[in-house]
Amino acid sequence: MMVPKSRIILALDVADRANALRIVEAARPYLDAVKINWPLVLGAGPGIITEVSKLSPVICDFKIADIPNTDRLIVEQAMRLGASAVIAHGFTGSDSLKACVDASGGKVFVVTEMSHPGGKEFTQPNAERIAAMAREQGARGIVAPATRPERIARMRDIVGDLKIISPGVGAQGGKASDALRSGADFVIVGRAIYEAVDPAKAAAAVSDEISEYLLGKECAKGCSKCGRN
Repeated sequence: MMVPKSRIILALDVADRANALRIVEAARPYLDAVKINWPLVLGAGPGIITEVSKLSPVICDFKIADIPNTDRLIVEQAMRLGASAVIAHGFTGSDSLKACVDASGGKVFVVTEMSHPGGKEFTQPNAERIAAMAREQGARGIVAPATRPERIARMRDIVGDLKIISPGVGAQGGKASDALRSGADFVIVGRAIYEAVDPAKAAAAVSDEISEYLLGKECAKGCSKCGRN
């Protein structure tokens, strides 16, 4: 599972195998995990999960949302291929979520609120109930939007010490430092890295922003790194 070093999860939303592996190889010194979605699995085949898992922990972002038995089958196959965790929707209810949690051994992140503008229409009104359900059902964590940091803060109040991963950093307008300041444990960055001419340089820039924020957070308490006390 992910160890928080850079706190960056790459959303690898490309469809070509060779391009995907090139990006991961370049950026992986700055990554804690890679999130694989349907475009890459459909374009490169499910074996890409196994290939990428040899380079970095993989989160299968299948946004699983079906009846419990189907959810179980999806999760079992993702884990068999080498996924370290999966992402599931919570709106299908507690029985479907429990099936995902049981099949993965608790390695599930539950979508509470989508990061795009439309996320305010249906997911936001139910996000707090979904977050509470994620904790009750034993999920590893939740997904909350970096595009609305105040919502991350609210979700943190609900889920306690569950992990929060936050999409929407970069192309959607969210800032990594704002998401972390509001309570996220990891930020999810996609186009800002994988569409860059130099993915390593782009990932390093996000890593630098995060490092600056974390250092400032420590120095605000008083520390030897900057001479404040």
